[in-house]
This record gives sequence, structure tokens and C-alpha cells, in this order.
Amino acid sequence: MALADLRALAVPLGDVQVVLPRGLLVDEYDGMAWVSLTPFLMAAVRPAGVAIEPGFSTFPETNLRTYVRRPDGRDGIWFLSLEVGSAAMLAARCAVGAPYHLGDLSVSKNRGTVIYAGTRRGGKPSYHLVVRPGDPILQPSDRDIWLTGRWRAYTRRFGILCETPVEHEPWPLAAGVVEEFTETMVTSSGLPAPNGAPLVHFSTGVRDVHIGAPRPLFHRTWR
Repeated sequence: MALADLRALAVPLGDVQVVLPRGLLVDEYDGMAWVSLTPFLMAAVRPAGVAIEPGFSTFPETNLRTYVRRPDGRDGIWFLSLEVGSAAMLAARCAVGAPYHLGDLSVSKNRGTVIYAGTRRGGKPSYHLVVRPGDPILQPSDRDIWLTGRWRAYTRRFGILCETPVEHEPWPLAAGVVEEFTETMVTSSGLPAPNGAPLVHFSTGVRDVHIGAPRPLFHRTWR
């Protein structure tokens, strides 16, 4: 993964809990839930043991996520939406139960800024973000690590909650300055429109990302 930007927004706990399935609880920091819009570029993507296919291996992706835990305290992330620029990735919508949507997405550079833009096909959710990367964060804070150091995702497949492990090196973080930003992703997920200044991280990316097979937790979540 490369050119990742994380915008974390503090949100009241109750607003997030109502969009989560049974079996997951809001994971809070400083008494608030957090929601992140994370656009990035996926590169050299392939299933294990399969050769890289043209048009599939490199594409933009953007996820809207929140931070959760199970009742036993095991933490992870819950995807509110996943926008992808590759139609081949839509197969993962059934395979892992993640809310993938095909969109017209782009990642580009201009005069020291990185520009992310995307619109979901057949729908209204969209975003436009211009970020100017800043200095490296040599000593990430506890909150930085809490937001970016998540090693499992929870999804819902055929009504059953699943846990999917994710392995990669820690994100190399840098500060970032937002020069332009508009989005309708948050409200389309059922959350209220964010207000206040977000927390911004930029990263040059990580390599050798491994996503494991979903493991059913055998807890039906029909909501």
C-alpha cells in the first residue's frame, strides 16, 4: 500500500454504536468514538499463489472505518464502506462480507500535494481531498498508534460476524496539512456530518501486506 492518508474524526459513542452489528462495541479513546477516511493506492495486489493480473494489481481504494472491540476486549476495525477502482475486487464483497463499492477513484500529485478523489458509481457518496505531506512523526503518540496499529478487521458474512487478520509493518507516519476537502461519505454511512478539525496523518505506505482468511465467530448478526 502507498500514499495513505488518515483523517480521524472524534464522534459521540452512541452515534457509532447504532451502526455496528451485534457482537461489536465501540472502541473509544478520550471518551469518544473515532471514524477515519483513508484513501490510498493498492499496488501489486494478488491472491496468494496467483500471478499478478493486468488491471487488477494496482488501483485506488478508499475506506471509511471506525474502531471496535469484541466484548472480550479484542480490538479491530469495522468498515463502514470500501470504495475501489477495480471491478475484480467486488468478489471480496461476498468472499469476506466487506461493503465494497465500485467507484471512479484517482490518486495524483501536484506541486508537492497529493490529490485523492472518488465518486461511487450509481450513487452519491464522493470525496475530494488535497493533502500536503509534512515532517515525519518520529515518535508517534499513544493516540497515533491506537488509530493506525490495528491488526484485524471484522466483517459480516451471511449474517455471521467474522474476524480477518491483517499483517504488515507499522505505518511510517508523517504530519499532513489539508488544503482542500469535501466529502459525503460519512453521512452516507448513517452517521451525522462531522464537525471540528480532524486529525491528519500521511504515510508513504507499507509493503508486504498479508490479509488472512476470514474466521467465523459463530455469532449471527442479522441487524
